[in-house]
Amino acid sequence: MNNTFFGHPKGLITLFFTEMWERMSYYGMRALLVLFMTDQVINGGMGLTDTDATAIYGIYTAFVYLVALPGGWIADRVIGAQSAILAGGFVIMCGHFILAIPTVQTFFIGLLLVIIGTGLLKPNISAVLGALYSEGDPKRDAGFSIFYMGINIGGMLGPIICGALAQNDNYGWHYGFGAAGIGMLFGVIQFYKSKIYLGKAGMPENPINKKQKIKLLISAFLIIGFFIWFISLYSKSISFVKISEVTTYIILFTAFSFFVYILIWGNLNKKERDRVWVLIALFIGASMFWSGFEQAGSSLNLFATRYTQLEFSWITLYSSWFQSINSIFIIIFAPIFAYLWIWLAKRNLNPSTPTKFAVGLLFLALGFLMMVIASTVITTGSKAMPTWLLLTYLFHTFGELALSPVGLSATTKLAPKRFVGQMMGLWFVASALGNLIAGRIAGEFDANNIAGFPSQYLDIVMTTAGAGIILLILSKPLQKRMRGTE
Repeated sequence: MNNTFFGHPKGLITLFFTEMWERMSYYGMRALLVLFMTDQVINGGMGLTDTDATAIYGIYTAFVYLVALPGGWIADRVIGAQSAILAGGFVIMCGHFILAIPTVQTFFIGLLLVIIGTGLLKPNISAVLGALYSEGDPKRDAGFSIFYMGINIGGMLGPIICGALAQNDNYGWHYGFGAAGIGMLFGVIQFYKSKIYLGKAGMPENPINKKQKIKLLISAFLIIGFFIWFISLYSKSISFVKISEVTTYIILFTAFSFFVYILIWGNLNKKERDRVWVLIALFIGASMFWSGFEQAGSSLNLFATRYTQLEFSWITLYSSWFQSINSIFIIIFAPIFAYLWIWLAKRNLNPSTPTKFAVGLLFLALGFLMMVIASTVITTGSKAMPTWLLLTYLFHTFGELALSPVGLSATTKLAPKRFVGQMMGLWFVASALGNLIAGRIAGEFDANNIAGFPSQYLDIVMTTAGAGIILLILSKPLQKRMRGTE
């Protein structure tokens, strides 16, 4: 049997469509989350304040990244990556269908299941893809580029499909959540039907014994059961803002403690210590970037809904559709950025990793500068044109393309060999921290004080631009500490 497709393993097709449907369900649901929570109960929403809704959003998106760490370990040592992907997809599907049930308790249980399922699926699908290619295979990077395209096709389709159902007066929010579940159902079915093409990729190499597996599974079910019981009883009285604050401090303390431990007791040589200092700078830069970038699903989503002109003579837009713009821009501009770095490298002009991070932060600031202008428009009583949000997402996408692709690569190159896995985990922790902070920033925008929006957005511009400029100034000394990796 021929197991290749245009020179690539056929398993790439399996993973491409699995990831596409998973991202369709994830971004489709994410586009609705804050809007549903802040909508009035009479309209089928939860009637939460912006502060509570954005705090919940921040906690949810943060834990989606954090659970990738145990999800990877479970695949490596217990069930294997292929089984983790299948189980994760099934749990995500169940979570979305539970979200479609209109009660408060089922809402939080649904979110919990989506978090758990994503933790099992997301880190392991990339690991299986990598295992399909032999070491040094020149088609490897192209395979990941094709896979990345699947991510963004899903990210584009999700908000369009789920948003059109959720914000249509004839249907409602829970139809949107249900559509996300159906999308994940398609992903689970096609993965199960075509996983034969994956061969033994992702099988556990150093599994724990059967007795340990049973203990682990019992413990996992008990912990999940406890959380479901706790949510069912106390979801209405939980202070999610407080949980967000405490979790932020715990992550900050954990990251700080880890870096201190590595620097003092990690038995590093001078070269390794220099590189860890660079990783600390990149960790801070990445956290700041994601804290602004992830406003997309919260404060910018609410801005699109409440303050943006959506009705025109030729079309009426759904505000959730704006959540597809980033994916569309990535599909358009990712090849251009990839070519740009190659073109610059050939002329010995390719920016260093710290410089690319600085450029990412400056693009982020430029995007929020568009929001300063847009929010100035709404203080006059008018609605802002969609152009301002389009420009914001355009510049944010440029920032993402400058920062995100090099982050993981830099981590693998800079981390001391015996700490690579833990340092990779910290990259996810930086994203989680950014998401938590994003939720808290979004909660500061008071719908009763629109006059304060321009100054609030300007604060974000000054903070992110300031961080970008500092990183730009430090790029030369940081590059010296990276010697031998670029």
